[in-house]
Amino acid sequence: MSERGASVVIEARSWIGTPYCHQASAKGAGCDCLGLLLGVYREVLGAEPQRIPAYCADWCETSGTEALWQALAQHLSPVTRDDTQPGQVLLFRMRQGSVAKHLGIQSQAGPAPRFIHAYCGHGVVESPLTAPWARRLVARFTLN
Repeated sequence: MSERGASVVIEARSWIGTPYCHQASAKGAGCDCLGLLLGVYREVLGAEPQRIPAYCADWCETSGTEALWQALAQHLSPVTRDDTQPGQVLLFRMRQGSVAKHLGIQSQAGPAPRFIHAYCGHGVVESPLTAPWARRLVARFTLN
């Protein structure tokens, strides 16, 4: 694991237990999946690369615009889906044909992969990257 990857995982794990709160990014108080990523980014790299405008929970599903994917590609480095490393940002499509709108952070690679994410109704948790989650994975990124 790279030094940056280790820092990302350590910081992400420090958010576990934070309640889910749409559009928030405050460790221990509340965050959504983007808020978790932004909080980890701030701690590991410093200021966020751009101000995040208000967004609704559907993430442009009606328009079909991949707004989250486009923003990630602008500010993070894409990696191949086969290059799994702890600390990578994971982008998921929750339903086939819908826009990609859920984020996680790979916390463990290998035969028992895991990821950390803020999940509605659960808060920030570390989950196994099971086959159903892996099928939804559409992109991987590293923090620059």
